[in-house]
Amino acid sequence: MNGVMTERFVLPAIIHHPDLSIPLPEHHRFPMGKFTALMQVLGEQGLIGHDNLFQAQEAPVDWLKLAHETKYVDGMISGQQDRSVMRRIGLPWSPQLVRRSRLSSGGTVLCARLALARGIACHTAGGSHHANAGSGAGYCVFNDVAIAIHLLLAEGAISRASVIDLDVHQGDGTARIFAQRPEVYTFSMHAENNFPGDKATSDLDIGLDDKTGDADYLAQLERHLEPVLVRSKPDLVFYLAGVDPHEHDLLGRLSLTARGLARRDEMVIRTVRQMNIPLACVLGGGYAKDVMALARLHAQLHKAAAIHG
Repeated sequence: MNGVMTERFVLPAIIHHPDLSIPLPEHHRFPMGKFTALMQVLGEQGLIGHDNLFQAQEAPVDWLKLAHETKYVDGMISGQQDRSVMRRIGLPWSPQLVRRSRLSSGGTVLCARLALARGIACHTAGGSHHANAGSGAGYCVFNDVAIAIHLLLAEGAISRASVIDLDVHQGDGTARIFAQRPEVYTFSMHAENNFPGDKATSDLDIGLDDKTGDADYLAQLERHLEPVLVRSKPDLVFYLAGVDPHEHDLLGRLSLTARGLARRDEMVIRTVRQMNIPLACVLGGGYAKDVMALARLHAQLHKAAAIHG
């Protein structure tokens, strides 16, 4: 996966903003540097051209309130959020945190719009799937995918959407937000014994045993992926491509190799695009001390989009 790509491909739209990386306290577990490192890797691999890089803009407050309760949004914006909520989020409040969370949400909206226009687009952040209507959690402040879906539905740009969430953690916030919205189908395949302890109910949940490796993981995905798309009939698919199912991830409990993750991304992108469904890809989780190694895992998504999208 290293080195500049030499095979024929079409560069996907890539959405980024330098302020997606912000300072955190020393030794914090969240690898904030991976967003900057990812852009370096994408450049090294020839995945950034002269016309495929787009800059995210902050999501307006009224967009945030499409998916989140007013009290929660106002508390985050003002810095008057309950301490218990900030503990659940696991990140210290700062103006920079609010800005990056709004940029991530705005970036996912742009990613979705570009996917509708071009067929596929990839964000360099996003996938904050633990945030529910009234609170953030698990390093997630605003649920960017839920915000984008609510906005596109309200605008009439789409009438149905599907979420394919392959982060190692269940997409509990997304499932709860859309529990009463039949036009949005949520599919989560995750480590059953991992965070969150209190699982939500997605339209389809596949809880995997600890140490599940490439073969069993990919067999499960292949078994369910196309039927999910046939059943849900989406106008747009959001793919949460977390790399935390990797065997060496600090917060994962699965055992996928780098090649297994690459094959997963290829399968999702190829299947969705062969069905002629627009696909918006967001980053999702991934936790390691070596942020460059982590960035290379995340970059596999963007390469797969270039080859198979």
